[in-house]
Amino acid sequence: MYLCTENNVEERMKDETTQRLSPKSEPKETPVDDILEDAEIIARGVLESIQALAGTEACKGVQIAKLKEWAVANNHWISDINELGTFTDRGSENEVYLSLDDEHIIYKLNDFRYSDDNLEPFFVRIKAHNYLFPECRYSLIGFAENQDNRICAVLKQDLVLSDREATQEEIDEEMKNLGFRKEDEGFFTNSEYDIFDAVPNNVLMGQDGHLYFIDTIIFLSGTGGINTYRSLSPRYSKE
Repeated sequence: MYLCTENNVEERMKDETTQRLSPKSEPKETPVDDILEDAEIIARGVLESIQALAGTEACKGVQIAKLKEWAVANNHWISDINELGTFTDRGSENEVYLSLDDEHIIYKLNDFRYSDDNLEPFFVRIKAHNYLFPECRYSLIGFAENQDNRICAVLKQDLVLSDREATQEEIDEEMKNLGFRKEDEGFFTNSEYDIFDAVPNNVLMGQDGHLYFIDTIIFLSGTGGINTYRSLSPRYSKE
């Protein structure tokens, strides 16, 4: 169950005592263009309404449609993503664009793949990522359609200056230092957060010598994240 009222991420974050090695571990202020909190309120309202009416949490499609309606009405809808950046890459859930205005910024169009029945895991994940890895935090700046005409969240992230990917050994050691234990290749947990896809192509060795976890998948522990991840990840679908 992915209700913030029962799994309050902010309260969990206040109690976090994990020590990081990176000197860039201090949380940054929320950017003024970040609309994450407002979008979460819209999505949660849909979830609570459908729970009350139908007794189900399966409302992802309705939430996405409502978020587009809200985004259009509030000038958060990006009708042409190419006005923001140049397409550079595509992964299992993200299309990546390099900013036209700032070469140190990238935009990711996230299609909510790893939110199964509703969008609550998406908001939990972004907040947890920003807390655990503030040096490469995400800002939600709007919504847009990707090349497959799917409605996506537009996430803004600083471009990491890097000469190479981190090795799995370096990742494993850093996660251990952060208080996580390894459960499987790329899967770590501290019994509060489950982190998936912590593998070399998603973790970079910065030119400053620090690791940057640019694109992991995070669930609250005990919420079935392992099953959701394995059912939706291309890595497992090929097996």
